Amino acid sequence: MATIAATDPEMDQETKETILTFLNHSRLHHRPPGACVIELIDFLNSLRLALPNPELTHLLVSHLCFDNNHPWLWNFLHHALSSRLLFPLHTLSLLSSRVIPHRHSYPQPHALFLALLAQHAFTFDPAIVQTPSTKLKIINSVDVALQLSETYKIRDLELGHVFVLFFYSIIIALIDSTLIDWGLQVSTSERSCLVPMGDQYMEIDNQKTHSFEKSEKHEQIRKKNSIMALEILESLTESKKTVILLQSVLLNMPEKFNCLLQRFHFLESLELASSELKSVCQVLKKVSANIRAVSHFDYGLSKNQFVGKLLDVGSQNMTSLRFNYSYCQSPCWVPFDIYMENAMDSKQIPTKSAIVVLTEAIKTLRIFNQASWQETFLAVWLSALRLDRDPPEGPIPHLEARLSMLLSIVPLAIANVLNDDSEHHLSNVQVPLESGYGHEMKSDGSNRKLGLISSIQVLGHFSSLLCPPTLVVDASNQAARKAASFIYSSMKEKSESGTGIHSNTNAKAGGNLRHLIIEACIARNLIDTSVYFWPGYVSTSVTSLSDSSPLEKSPWLTFMEGAPLNSSLINSLVETPASSLAEIEKLYYIAINGSEVEKPAAAKILCGASLIHGWYIQEHVVHFAVKLLSSSSVPFSHSGSWSHLINNMSMLTAVLHGVSSVDTVHILSLHGVVPTVAASLLPFCEAFGSMKPTSDSTSNEPSASPYMAFSLAFLFLIRLWKFSRPPLDQFATDGRGAIGGLEYLLSLHNNCIMSSQEKLNSNSSDSASVKPVYIESFPKLRAWYCQSKSCVASALSGLSTGSSIHKVANLILSMIYQRISKGVISSSNSSSSPTSSNACGEDAFQRPMLPAWEVLEALPFVLESILTACAHGKLSSRDLTTGLRDLVGFLPACLTAIMDYFTSEVTRGVWKPVPMNGTDWPSPAAVLPSIESEIKTILTSVGVDVPSYSFDGSPVMLPLPMAVLVSLSITFKLDKNLEYMHSITGAALENCASGSPLPSMPIIGSLWAQKVRRWHNFIVVSCARSVFRHSQDSVAQLLRSCFSSFLGTLCISNSKLSAECRMNGLMGSAFSAPGSYPYVAPGFLFIRSCRNIHNVRYLTDVIVDLVTQYSNELAGRRASTASRLKSSEPSPSLSLALQSVKEVAMLGASLLCAAGGILLVQELYKETIPTWLLSRDVKHNNDGVVCHILEGYAMAYLLILSGSIIWGVGAKLPSWTFSRRNRTVGVHLDFLAEVMERKISLSCHPVTWKTYVSSLVGLMVTYAPAWIREVKVETLRKLAHGLCRWHKHELALSLLQRGGVAAMGAVAELVNLVGFEQRIPMSCS
Repeated sequence: MATIAATDPEMDQETKETILTFLNHSRLHHRPPGACVIELIDFLNSLRLALPNPELTHLLVSHLCFDNNHPWLWNFLHHALSSRLLFPLHTLSLLSSRVIPHRHSYPQPHALFLALLAQHAFTFDPAIVQTPSTKLKIINSVDVALQLSETYKIRDLELGHVFVLFFYSIIIALIDSTLIDWGLQVSTSERSCLVPMGDQYMEIDNQKTHSFEKSEKHEQIRKKNSIMALEILESLTESKKTVILLQSVLLNMPEKFNCLLQRFHFLESLELASSELKSVCQVLKKVSANIRAVSHFDYGLSKNQFVGKLLDVGSQNMTSLRFNYSYCQSPCWVPFDIYMENAMDSKQIPTKSAIVVLTEAIKTLRIFNQASWQETFLAVWLSALRLDRDPPEGPIPHLEARLSMLLSIVPLAIANVLNDDSEHHLSNVQVPLESGYGHEMKSDGSNRKLGLISSIQVLGHFSSLLCPPTLVVDASNQAARKAASFIYSSMKEKSESGTGIHSNTNAKAGGNLRHLIIEACIARNLIDTSVYFWPGYVSTSVTSLSDSSPLEKSPWLTFMEGAPLNSSLINSLVETPASSLAEIEKLYYIAINGSEVEKPAAAKILCGASLIHGWYIQEHVVHFAVKLLSSSSVPFSHSGSWSHLINNMSMLTAVLHGVSSVDTVHILSLHGVVPTVAASLLPFCEAFGSMKPTSDSTSNEPSASPYMAFSLAFLFLIRLWKFSRPPLDQFATDGRGAIGGLEYLLSLHNNCIMSSQEKLNSNSSDSASVKPVYIESFPKLRAWYCQSKSCVASALSGLSTGSSIHKVANLILSMIYQRISKGVISSSNSSSSPTSSNACGEDAFQRPMLPAWEVLEALPFVLESILTACAHGKLSSRDLTTGLRDLVGFLPACLTAIMDYFTSEVTRGVWKPVPMNGTDWPSPAAVLPSIESEIKTILTSVGVDVPSYSFDGSPVMLPLPMAVLVSLSITFKLDKNLEYMHSITGAALENCASGSPLPSMPIIGSLWAQKVRRWHNFIVVSCARSVFRHSQDSVAQLLRSCFSSFLGTLCISNSKLSAECRMNGLMGSAFSAPGSYPYVAPGFLFIRSCRNIHNVRYLTDVIVDLVTQYSNELAGRRASTASRLKSSEPSPSLSLALQSVKEVAMLGASLLCAAGGILLVQELYKETIPTWLLSRDVKHNNDGVVCHILEGYAMAYLLILSGSIIWGVGAKLPSWTFSRRNRTVGVHLDFLAEVMERKISLSCHPVTWKTYVSSLVGLMVTYAPAWIREVKVETLRKLAHGLCRWHKHELALSLLQRGGVAAMGAVAELVNLVGFEQRIPMSCS
């Protein structure tokens, strides 16, 4: 055995000559090569030369090839490699670069080289190269000899990299040289540098042919060498080490591995006619099978290992449920239901497209549930159908937004999945889930399409979910009639050609939601009209259809024929959705280029029924509506002036009116255009807010006035971010600004622009005109924005007399007091529109003609003045409310400042409460007891302890600002045209109540219930939600009810509780009917409450605790199975327990992501789970090993699924999401690595810890390999070495294999330390 010298001096020429002389002398005297190697080692050690020595390798190879080619020297070389005098990787690389290109001229050295390669190809021990300079010399030498850097484009090669690439290069070289020796020319995209071809081969290999006699013996050696090379290939590829090394190439350089496969495809296509070649066919087949075993991962990671069992249990359980419709309703699809219901929450306006989210969710859950495309698509349809329940009436999204999810969002998400090529490439690049932890999932475009079609077919079995709501009965019947008409036309054509028609005269007419789903899919080319011929799809009699009267002509047909836009046609087009893209495009161009009368009419039509009910083309309508806003907001020809906006004010006002309804705003948010809309509104606000109105514009046509245009744009902008969170919560950040703040929306918009421009490269004129938007470009808006944030953070500072703001504030105060004193406004007990009090005559001229920005700037000081006056008795409550209502009528945008100011004042808590006695302020006494009783009923039904209120016998009190706010709100008229105001009012009242120390929501709800009786159920549920804002105990109880309602009692495996009941128990099957006693399912109540919970981080601790408790309960019921874990298969009882644990973790992950999104998931990775591992008390937990196994597995599944829901499992992500996922996952794995290195001590049970780490790594390897690629290699090394200490070698190797090119060296180092069977099982296929 060679020893390593302490220094690394250069070998001088005299030493080289001494060594060569020693070798020649020994060869001539036939000395034993082994003894000579020992003497040479002693000699080099005496010179303190580092061993193995790269210079010695160069010397020996140069001496050997080919002037001193002698068997003794080859034998000496073998002993030198065995004794570590030479480094095998270095020696074989140099030999291969010299011998293989000249194998024809020197067949005998080629034969000796092949023998040497067969013995030492796997010998790789980087530990014997201890000096960095020696290692660098070896790397550089091999790199030059094999041209690795040039071929594989890898910088900063490590010794492990070099070994993997050397081994792959040798495999390629052996195949290519054998093919050429057989006279075959394979055409591949890449050739081996070791095997010159064509003219280059003739030049290299024949340059010394003349010096050899072309004897028959040489020809025989060459032929034997070709066969020997193939046999060595067979021997090498049968080794499990080869499989692992080649897998590293496959996973990290798939295009290189494809070149290897190309060669075998070529061989299989040949018919080897020669009898000599036929003799090696069996060997060739074995080599081909071994290589294919690598590409198909058939070698498998042993499922006899316990981790393999854990990760395989779910697939076994699900396989038993296949072809059972209940599987598609099983708990494993609960993330679909929770996400879709969460997307309907009007208190949040999603900034990310639901199409994108759902696309990732479909792919992610299919992978985690190891489901077919049919099962996955069917689960999505069922979740969307369960969503289509008409919610209680109130200022929230109604059925329109829910139908948009079913008929627009879901089909578009499925279209993305069908068109996504990443999974086609995935099967050639990554694990198709047959890596020992899952079952193979073959995926291609045809399977997806067939899965979609079959899923829609199966939908027919769910008749209870397909019953159309009243809103779409006509549309569903029309879809059924369309299919019947198509069938009738087809059958009529066949009849005319001699085919008989047989109609079902007993069939009944009627359409359902499946007819609408199919029309939505046909419109997007997901399926074709052949589905009309499915048995039972059309129930209308073809005979009766043929005799039916013709349908009424569509107004859109009239419009496309060129009819002018008169009032009758406009009304018809507004109420009837368009059916084609051409109709929408024509409408858009009229809105842009039409006359002054046509522009607003076209804009009104575009934002009417086509936007809300045009499900089949909704994405196009949204595109053109947003384009109408964004294109108008960019000054193309006015060099920064706003005259183009002023000229288009009537059209823009019509657009803003059309998109301001609650459902429309939500539909826009589902399509992910909120950031773009927000950026488009900034120029409108800046321009219209800077205009000084005239007296005519404030009195005659308010809908076309600058004030109204500004108010619509400004209130719309505010809705997108301001009141989606309580005031103080708006300062929470996620790295791109305040969450939901204006800067946040603009950053999303700008990031989207930059990514789009990178993809399109200014290929589209639309994208070229869109530029990043920054708030600094709008000075008036920015000034107000800064003032608004300062008002939330602190009280107003003193206002100096004589300033411009002081003068404007005085003008506004004068207007308020003058109108109060003249009694122009009707009593505050009546409800009227805040915009209907436009004065005429003399009063109109008393209104200040000021730009809107100046009014808003002075308004906080006005509000402080009148609120102070009311508090001191100088202004009555009735007059205060009247004055505020008139102020909103004067400039509706004032509503934002009023709500903002009073909400902030309530949060500060400096104002005394006032009695809501019906004299000074409105009284809720008439309905307050019943509201409280219903709140109590709702909370009790979901297992929440009802907080005690102190209203009985005591005066009902509210803080003064809140009393003013609620009194003002109930004076507004409930008008569809005023939804742009009501949505802000409702959100502000809830935020205001959250900042009050008094239990104010029941009072506010009672006042509104008295005003709008049909909103009663909505109001009661809203009041019940307020309990969870500050009460952590109530939140924990509600979460526990979510788990128990979904998971049941977790009794035994033969529970009769069906999967559908689980979902209904969690989310509810229907909303309470108007007039009935309200009931809310715990999951629905949690989703509607979670975003407003004050301490949202508390949720992660509660959810982790509940997942742990349920895991322990499952373990306690199945403790008797612990002794069966050593068997080859998990026991049925344990398998069911593990499947139940997965359901527990899946519910926890879904609720966590719905409640806090990316912030809570980051908290889970960085804080919650590490803290749980560090502080987990094992003293109270003595249920045995099964308990610790299940809770470790549950935590791993919870963590990996939470991250997958938020980030997805693929590599195609926006840059900021990609970097955030990498950082978060990296931090968690760094923590695990530190524990593995014994630098951190844990309190949890060792079995819990080992199961957690093993399961987490196994889940990442199986389901999220793209995550591993971005983790630091050093972290992966630590984890892999820790797993090896637990004898989980295959798991460790699987982790490193997916670590990217940078980790290939670590794979090579580890594979040498692991003992494997030398043969791998042949592929079954």
